[in-house]
Amino acid sequence: MIHTQKWDVIIIGGGLAGLVTALHLSQNKIKVCLIEKNKYPNHKVCGEYVSNEILPYLKLLGINPLSEGAKQISKFQITDTQGNPITAQLPLGGFGISRYRFDNLLYEAIRGKVEIIFDTVEKVFFKDNLFLVKTQNKKSLEGNCVVGAFGKRSNIDSFLNRKFMGQNSPWLAVKAHYEYEFPEDTVALHNFNGGYCGLSKTETGAVNACYLATFKSFKKYGGIEAFQKMELSKNPFLNKFFNNATPLFNKPLTISQISFQEKKPVENHIFMVGDSAGLIHPLCGNGMAMAIRSAQIFSEIYIEAYQNEKLNKKTMEEKYKAQWQSEFEERLKTGRFIQKLLMNPFASKLGFAMVKTFPFLVPMIIEKTHGSPSK
Repeated sequence: MIHTQKWDVIIIGGGLAGLVTALHLSQNKIKVCLIEKNKYPNHKVCGEYVSNEILPYLKLLGINPLSEGAKQISKFQITDTQGNPITAQLPLGGFGISRYRFDNLLYEAIRGKVEIIFDTVEKVFFKDNLFLVKTQNKKSLEGNCVVGAFGKRSNIDSFLNRKFMGQNSPWLAVKAHYEYEFPEDTVALHNFNGGYCGLSKTETGAVNACYLATFKSFKKYGGIEAFQKMELSKNPFLNKFFNNATPLFNKPLTISQISFQEKKPVENHIFMVGDSAGLIHPLCGNGMAMAIRSAQIFSEIYIEAYQNEKLNKKTMEEKYKAQWQSEFEERLKTGRFIQKLLMNPFASKLGFAMVKTFPFLVPMIIEKTHGSPSK
C-alpha cells in the first residue's frame, strides 16, 4: 500500500523559481515539499546574468549573491553579425553568478526547513480541491496547492496537454564555461546568422558563454564544434573568443526544443512560476530575475491568504494571473519583437544603424525588458 504524505504546498522543480518559492514560504511556517530530479550542485544551460532588480528581495530572504563572489555588471555590449559594436550602461546593472553556485546557495538555505525529494514527477491530479502528485519512484503526495517550477519544457507539460507543446519549437541552446580575459563589469551579446551568444563572467572568474540558435541554422553543420567554427566565427568577437578561450567543461551542455510561445500562468489550478509560466528570449538577459520575481509574486499571494485563513483557490489564481500579466506581459512582447528584429537581416541592419545614431535608445530598450527593484 502506498503511503500518501500531505503538504500545504508542493513545488515541482528545484531551479531558481522553485527554490526561492520554497525559501520564502518556509520562512512563514508553511509546510512545503520540493521535488527536484537532480542533486545539487549542478550546471544548467543559462546566461548566468541577473538583473539587480531582484537584489532587495533576495536580501530580505537572507540571500546575498554578491557575498558569494558574484561579479557586479554595469555595462552592456552588443554586436551585429559583422561584429560592429554598440556599448551602453545598464540602467539598473546586474551580477554574474553560475547556476552551479546560485542554485546550491538557495538549496543550502532551505535544507532542514523544507522536505526535499529527489525524484521525477510523472502525474499531477486535481480532485475535490486537493492535488495528488505521483513520482517515478512510486511516491504519492497530497497538497493543498501545487507550484509548477519545472522550467522550459517538461514531461508534466505533456501530461497537462499544454498548448505550447504542440507548437513549433525551433530553438536550441549551448552553454559552457571558459578561461578567458574578459571585463568583469560587462555582459556582451554577439549576433551571428541564426542566433546570438552571451558572454559574462561568473563568481569563479570563468566566462560563461551561452548561445541560442535555430535548429535550421545548426543542423547543416552536424555538431557544436563545426557550427562554432563555421558560423559563430563569422562574428570577429566570437571568432577571437572561441579561438583563444580555454574550455573548462569536458563538453558543452545543450538543450533543444526551446519554446517562446505564450503560456498560461495558471493551468489545471497549478501556479506556474519561472520559465513554466513564460520564457523571455535570452537576448534580453532577464530570465533569472523574472523567475525569482514570479516566485515572489506567488509567495506573497499565498502567504497573505494562508495567514488570513482565506485559501480560496479561485481568488488566489485570479490575483496571480493579474499580477503576473501586469509584471511580465509587456516584457515578453518586447522580447519577441527584439528577437524578430535581430533574426531579420534587413531589420537588424536598420535597427543597429538607428541605435548607433541615437545611442540613448539602448537603455530605453533594456528598461522595457526589465522591472523596477523589488520590495
